[in-house]
Amino acid sequence: MPLISSFFGILIKMYFRDDDKHHTPHFHAKFGEFEASIDFEGNVLAGEFPPNKLKLVAAWAEIHKEELNALWDVMQTSDEYFKIKGLD
Repeated sequence: MPLISSFFGILIKMYFRDDDKHHTPHFHAKFGEFEASIDFEGNVLAGEFPPNKLKLVAAWAEIHKEELNALWDVMQTSDEYFKIKGLD
């Protein structure tokens, strides 16, 4: 599962061919001991995440929604990926 972005101590990763469990485009966020699967709208699908950090992740996802969708499509059919800029 490659690291696709990081900002403010939050790591964002995406699995290759990962549509079996949640059946919706999503990524995985980790901050300290917290981990969650999050859709591109910023909703937690599974796991737990601190509310203040989830707001940052949701804002990042909104800013990069087109890139996330493109990356999701690429990663469902190949082992290629690209990184997405974090928040400044």
